[in-house]
Amino acid sequence: MKSKPSPKLGKIKVVIFDMDNTLFDFVEAKIRACRAVCDHLGMNDERELLNYFLRRKYDFENHENIADYLKDKGIYNDMLFEECCRIYEEVKLSTIEPYPNIKHVLEKLKDAGLKLAVVTDALNGNAVKRLKKAGLIDYFDAIVSADQSGKRKPEPDSIILALRKLGVKPDEAILVGDSLRRDIEAGKKLGLVTVYAAYGDRNFFESQAGEVDFTAKKSEDIFLIVEQIKKSWI
Repeated sequence: MKSKPSPKLGKIKVVIFDMDNTLFDFVEAKIRACRAVCDHLGMNDERELLNYFLRRKYDFENHENIADYLKDKGIYNDMLFEECCRIYEEVKLSTIEPYPNIKHVLEKLKDAGLKLAVVTDALNGNAVKRLKKAGLIDYFDAIVSADQSGKRKPEPDSIILALRKLGVKPDEAILVGDSLRRDIEAGKKLGLVTVYAAYGDRNFFESQAGEVDFTAKKSEDIFLIVEQIKKSWI
């Protein structure tokens, strides 16, 4: 689970989590939402619709991706677009469930006296809805979104804001996230110890694991890693 140790830490007080694909499988929720939209349209190509979100022409959750899909299919009209957006949002939210053992991990971290935060690129309103649906919101002492900080990861602004809200320094915090580029890179910029949630990264390659301090191959590894950090580097 361990690679190269980071600089000497102070007393660990906070664990900062990314949200989507770190606490729950958001990609699967999007796939099911795209499938529901395509079923409504009488089509069988949810992966094609998903690819409109993945191309990054707009934000990852921008409904204009759905509009472009409908226009390219030659079936766009305002009413159909609104229906598809409603179906997409309803199914996506209803599908969200926490990863196995995530609640147990969060409970153990809280019992250990640690504060917890979420730092996400989702809009704050969407983040709150997803955390409530997953039954996780009450575990977190702070929720920081890109619309609050003004910057998306890998810019470190949201992490800085979370640290400020909880009154801790970077060497007193651990960052857990599923994206090497957005989460881990952002944490490294500030000197946080990083834990790569490989279980949530569908683009995971073993050769990349050396870029992080620790790798969690399953969610329950997170608590073991935090305990190891506390014992080794305080």
